[in-house]
Amino acid sequence: MDGTGNQGIKTEVQSQMDRHPAKNGLRRIDRREWMRAAVNGSIGLALDGLLDLPTVRASSQKLKLSNVREFTTSCNFCSCGCGMIASVREGKLVAMEGDYDHIVNRGSLCVKGISMFATHASPNRFTRPRYRAPGSDHWEGISWESAVERIAQKIRKTRDTTWVATEKLGDAEVPVNRTDAIAFS
Repeated sequence: MDGTGNQGIKTEVQSQMDRHPAKNGLRRIDRREWMRAAVNGSIGLALDGLLDLPTVRASSQKLKLSNVREFTTSCNFCSCGCGMIASVREGKLVAMEGDYDHIVNRGSLCVKGISMFATHASPNRFTRPRYRAPGSDHWEGISWESAVERIAQKIRKTRDTTWVATEKLGDAEVPVNRTDAIAFS
């Protein structure tokens, strides 16, 4: 039976419906399939708000700090000596941040310390020592060996001319072995 009481006899309307172009080649969707599609679409829309697709793609690619070695160092801009962690990949500095375990700064950095990476990566950064002779108007590049030798000679000369071996304390001479001309922090 076809629900109309007719047994196998098609009405003219039913015959026209069978020939309708929208029905030919398409399958019929029942309530269950329609509900399944609606629920799946709703879940997809809800997940779209929860998941950020570019972030998911980026996290599945090679990580930014993979194959990186970390070294502890200190900031050289002032005398505080704040601790920093330098991240190096293939011999190149890729990131710098405050060292959370350092007793001086506990991971925080001032503006000068934060700019340390930009200073290091600057194309204007000098990579070898320079020397300006007394009375000269220009700087000339010198080797590291020459620079270290010049510094050592100047420290030795200053120490030798200002050396204090003993100091009078009451009636006695007390050995102190120091120079007052060089201050180290």
